[in-house]
Amino acid sequence: VQLVESGGGLVQPGGSLRLSCAASGFAFSTKNARWFRQAPGKVRESVGFISSDGGITNYVDSVKGRFTISRDNTKNTMYLQMNSLKPEDTGVYYCNIFVEPTNYWGQGTQVTVSS
Repeated sequence: VQLVESGGGLVQPGGSLRLSCAASGFAFSTKNARWFRQAPGKVRESVGFISSDGGITNYVDSVKGRFTISRDNTKNTMYLQMNSLKPEDTGVYYCNIFVEPTNYWGQGTQVTVSS
């Protein structure tokens, strides 16, 4: 099982980024998935969830209306579209998928929101 995030970078407040999580080594289309983030000095928090077929999503209150999680099961890839970015969105973003019996994480991608 491998999860590889990409798409992070430095962006000004109000800007946008799209993160990707490329999955391999398991039946991606059968698994629910999550995005997490960890800001400096803080605990890792869940950003949002997407069901295996993409039909159900939910988000932490702080990103509702700004972030959108989607997936393309034909490409074994999950996405996190982030709009109207704020400095408090800065952190390392991780994708997370539970493939029984192990909870897998990617290596993370850094997002920095700063002017």
